[in-house]
Amino acid sequence: MKKTDIKSPAMLFLAAFIWGVAFVAQSVGMDYVGPFTFNTVRSIIGGLVLIPCIFFLGKKERGEEKKEEDPKTLLTGGLLCGLCLCVASNFQQFGIRYTTVGKAGFITAMYIVLVPVLGIFLKKRPGKKVWFSVALAVCGLYLLCMTEKLSLGKGDAMVLLCALLFAVHILVIDHFSPKVDGVKLSCIQFLVCGVLSAIPVFLFEKPETGAVCSAWLPILYAGVFSCGIGYTLQVIGQKEMDPTVASLILSLESVISVLAGWVLLGQRLAGREILGCVVMFAAIILAQLPDKK
Repeated sequence: MKKTDIKSPAMLFLAAFIWGVAFVAQSVGMDYVGPFTFNTVRSIIGGLVLIPCIFFLGKKERGEEKKEEDPKTLLTGGLLCGLCLCVASNFQQFGIRYTTVGKAGFITAMYIVLVPVLGIFLKKRPGKKVWFSVALAVCGLYLLCMTEKLSLGKGDAMVLLCALLFAVHILVIDHFSPKVDGVKLSCIQFLVCGVLSAIPVFLFEKPETGAVCSAWLPILYAGVFSCGIGYTLQVIGQKEMDPTVASLILSLESVISVLAGWVLLGQRLAGREILGCVVMFAAIILAQLPDKK
């Protein structure tokens, strides 16, 4: 096995691990600050962390033939991605307030199943496998989230909406990423997300420097590791990997979120909820398997 064969999957697994544990950081962070404040600070930190990554990767690729990049396309893509990310991440942040870390991780991962469904509006008809994955994911979601009263919890509903918004976010990235530098696009989207999240901070929350300082560890983890390092690992790791295999490794984020919630926060899932996680994970994997030609 070549070094790159081990290095690339290791990078992607590390990214999935970082993102899975980030659900714990998001949950703990709101013990000190509001959801909008948390997202504002962590997004701006994530954007700033990516600035040196841009120079580092640019220096590494110096001398290689680089495609021409339209600054207007980069800015437009960054603004649209930042808007989508802002709405999606804030719904997720509010949802985590009312549900467990494990549930939030698996429901968020539903975007993998939702992306091909939304592709219908882009005239990309999903096959039977995708529709079966959707049906399987809905069954898993039912087992994971529905109560005896057949009602979807407030937090679960918010995270489900977040998954839908993340699916839209992915389609926007899919449109712009082939045209511009991925790390630059991510840097702009994080900064835009941070600025947009700051508006409701002053309208609905009362940010205090002391509270932000008290939450320094979860905010720093979410900003530096989840946004900055996690995304960079994904970009570098995917260069040498088949996209289907890469997405399978990254989807382990949902499993890690359950384990992190259990180990770090003592949040346990009932047998029915664990079965829901298994069914949803099966749907996620099925949706990413290549079609037979």
